[in-house]
Amino acid sequence: MKWDRYFAALKAIVVFYCAATSVVAIAQATFPSKPIRFIVPFPAGGATDNIARPLQNELLQTVKWNVVIDNKPGAGGNIGAEAVAKSPPDGYTWLMASVGTHGINLPLYTQGGGKLPFDPIKDFTPITLVAELPNVLVLNPDFALKHNINSVNDLIHYAKDNPGKVNMASSGNGTSIHMAGELFKSMTKTFMVHLPYRGSPPAVTDLLAGNVDIMFDNLPSSINYIRAGRLKALAVTSSKRSPAFPDLPTIAEAANLPGYEATSWFGIVGPANMPADILNKTSSELIKAINSPSVKEKYLAMGAEPVGNTPTQFALFIRNEIAKWTKVVKDSGARVD
Repeated sequence: MKWDRYFAALKAIVVFYCAATSVVAIAQATFPSKPIRFIVPFPAGGATDNIARPLQNELLQTVKWNVVIDNKPGAGGNIGAEAVAKSPPDGYTWLMASVGTHGINLPLYTQGGGKLPFDPIKDFTPITLVAELPNVLVLNPDFALKHNINSVNDLIHYAKDNPGKVNMASSGNGTSIHMAGELFKSMTKTFMVHLPYRGSPPAVTDLLAGNVDIMFDNLPSSINYIRAGRLKALAVTSSKRSPAFPDLPTIAEAANLPGYEATSWFGIVGPANMPADILNKTSSELIKAINSPSVKEKYLAMGAEPVGNTPTQFALFIRNEIAKWTKVVKDSGARVD
């Protein structure tokens, strides 16, 4: 009798385990069975948002995934990143990570004795690197005309002769736009007043209106204004010229600043400990979307280079970016304003 009860209990455990395993397997096989929340930690209309939306549309058209973009700006992307870090690791919450959230912000916010509300490595699951792009040094045309600034060297000379009289807008503390400017200031021994905004669109709006003077903007959010003549572009921040503007020099060559480079990148991460099956499925579909003709065409038109790599490759990329920007932040002496 005692053994009968033992085997009955053991049988119940086995049945329960098999049932639970089947439920998990079914859930993973049918993923996603509900909308995916895609947090973009900057406002609509900026480069981060512009990179996210073609993927949203492609996934809907090809695999019928309902991906809902949630713009959650603030604190150089940290507010949106923290929201994802604290979400369940079930695959239904993504972050459009950037060089700011997963490269610059850790050394920038801790250099002054502060602390990030998340760990960019421990609190996330890398899924894939989406795209890379240069920033572009743009000026308000009236400001450039008034002070006869037609080159990077003209800007350097003016800034040196007028310390503190040039206002430099950015999309927020810790963004690539901010750090591109800080690196420029450090290497040219100039002082310009940093004015952080809650994203690129409001910063560009004030730049167009003449309320600020210059900006090291992400190319996608300025490209149409440059083409329309509403912003004056002097150079790109990458080590090579951009195919979108092949006649535009790099800052390194325009101002004889060897070693100057400050590019942007965007990739998708989820909360830490995402299930392997869901991670692999998500990564696979995203890589297909990134390399689709439709998405590639849109990215190239905005000056971005599509990538699409594995979670393991992206994890290594993030670690290398943190190491790179830790040195840049230290050498530049940048602080959160």
